[in-house]
Amino acid sequence: MSSTRDSSRLRLGILGVVVLSLFATLLARLWYLQVLVAPDFQVEAQANSVRLVYTEAPRGRILDRNGDVLVENRIVPTVVVDRVAVARDPDLLPRLGAYLGKDPAELQRRVDDLRFSQYRPAPVADDVRKEQVVYLREHQAEFPGVDVVQLTQRHYPHGELAAHVLGYVGAINDRELEPRRNQGYRPGDSIGKSGVELAYEQALRGQPEVEKLQVDSRDRVLRSLGKQPSVPGHDVVLTIDIDVQALAEESLRQGLETARQTWDPDQLKRFLAPAGSVVVQDPRDGAILAMASYPTYDPTTFANGISTSHFQFLQDPANHYPLNNRALQGLYAPASTFKLVTAIAALSNQAIAANTTIIDNGSIAVGDPPTVFRNAFGTAHGRVDMARAISLSSDVYFYELGAKLDNPRKPYPIQETARSFGMGRITDVELPFEAEGRVPDPESKQKLHEANPEAFPYGEWFTGDNINLSIGQGDLVVTPLQLINAYSAFANGGTVWVPRVGGAVRDVVHGTSRAIEGRQHSKAAMENGHRDAVMAGLRRVVSDEEGTASAAFAGFPLSRFSLAGKTGTAEVAGKQDTALYVGFGPIEDPRYAVAVVMEESGFGSSAAAPVARRIFDGLVGNPPGPVARVAGRD
Repeated sequence: MSSTRDSSRLRLGILGVVVLSLFATLLARLWYLQVLVAPDFQVEAQANSVRLVYTEAPRGRILDRNGDVLVENRIVPTVVVDRVAVARDPDLLPRLGAYLGKDPAELQRRVDDLRFSQYRPAPVADDVRKEQVVYLREHQAEFPGVDVVQLTQRHYPHGELAAHVLGYVGAINDRELEPRRNQGYRPGDSIGKSGVELAYEQALRGQPEVEKLQVDSRDRVLRSLGKQPSVPGHDVVLTIDIDVQALAEESLRQGLETARQTWDPDQLKRFLAPAGSVVVQDPRDGAILAMASYPTYDPTTFANGISTSHFQFLQDPANHYPLNNRALQGLYAPASTFKLVTAIAALSNQAIAANTTIIDNGSIAVGDPPTVFRNAFGTAHGRVDMARAISLSSDVYFYELGAKLDNPRKPYPIQETARSFGMGRITDVELPFEAEGRVPDPESKQKLHEANPEAFPYGEWFTGDNINLSIGQGDLVVTPLQLINAYSAFANGGTVWVPRVGGAVRDVVHGTSRAIEGRQHSKAAMENGHRDAVMAGLRRVVSDEEGTASAAFAGFPLSRFSLAGKTGTAEVAGKQDTALYVGFGPIEDPRYAVAVVMEESGFGSSAAAPVARRIFDGLVGNPPGPVARVAGRD
């Protein structure tokens, strides 16, 4: 009996110790939580109840050189929907869609779009009409959680004008976001996608508004705890003159339409003339006054998200890629406009003197067995010196130079001269996606062959390659921007500028401005005497009655505003000829250089030179008439 009582006391004692230990542990834990780490938990709890909401700052404007606004921000009435209301009422979006004439599925996609903050109502319809605003506000019972607010949207007041220069804005994607996270970008932010919008993204983008919101345990917004105001982006002033831009675009459009109405006797159909470009540059500092590319597009369609169908239209090869800026992305054989380079190379290397003459019988034969190279239509021009050869575009004269300059014991002079004028490399213009071009030589030809033997079946360099190069054909390709920059360098005496469209950046908050100065890239390999000899030929192209551009410039006031230029007609395998013209003036103090390139449009003298004529008319103050195709060959 005594043994049983002792055992019970022992168990009760053990149980008591266990209970006391548990209470001690609990008290210790409570002390730890309530006293030791309580301040940390208070901070953490407070942080968990606060959300930061970012609202993008007004983006800077883009203006032309005279202060005309090319891109600005427009206030648009926008329908927004509270997500909680959508969750409560599944029929809300179908009702709203029926009234606005929009697909409810599209409204749902906007509600789910991660670009928009989850702590603010989602914008589902932009730029709604006034009567719709009034109706929605008067029928709140029918549309609970629906409101209309004022939001900013990128606006291009001139529509398609200068679209390729200006570019467009869109939502940042993962590839763009990753390298910019430390710059403050967040998912859903807007970013320049092309043109000046991309090139000057850092200046145009401001600092966002940051609002602190207190939320409850279910992440519902309770109240605002304050805002840090946004800082608007800087304005960017361009070198573009919007009047010259309009002149260039209209002239190009007219030229292509005229070409489409013209019969191509070689291919027995009308010219297709699907695309082209024009660049107008100031040779004194490399500033671009106009840059046109056709076909074009309206950047407004990107302002708040482009539709899939329209984006596919812009990417469709059948529509000739309207988003491409052909002025700096298009690659073309420069054809006879390249004779300027060959002439300088020949004079610099004593391959010929300016007054040396040759007999142009319409063709020459080179090699054994001989390969025959001909003028256009095999026309014989008789005795020609350099000025006359340039003026009437004698291929035979330049074939001779190409053959003489094909000397493997020396650096290839034509190629070296072309590169010194900036061909075959990017110009460093600030606009994105510039193509590099190609000046062919034995090394590049071998690489092309190794990379793509089907397209380039021969890796060996022949004299015929140099002969083709001498008239701007073969594997040589340049962009219209490289071409105009090379002629500007020739016009100004040899300075190769970095082309630019930016003129200044203005801080609208502090009222300051930073000018963007012209930058010299290099000096072209050219002596003054050689320049004079070539200039004589380029002048005669426009002014001499046998000059290939004389018909296009008939009646132009050359005594008041002297011009020089060169036509070109590039042969393209499987396509109609590409028409080119490059010119500048006044010769004594060049202020304008103009390059015109028109795909599948025929002779440069017939199709491209009249477009340049209309542009020069506008530049000198003459009323520009309609583009009229003229007879001619080059």
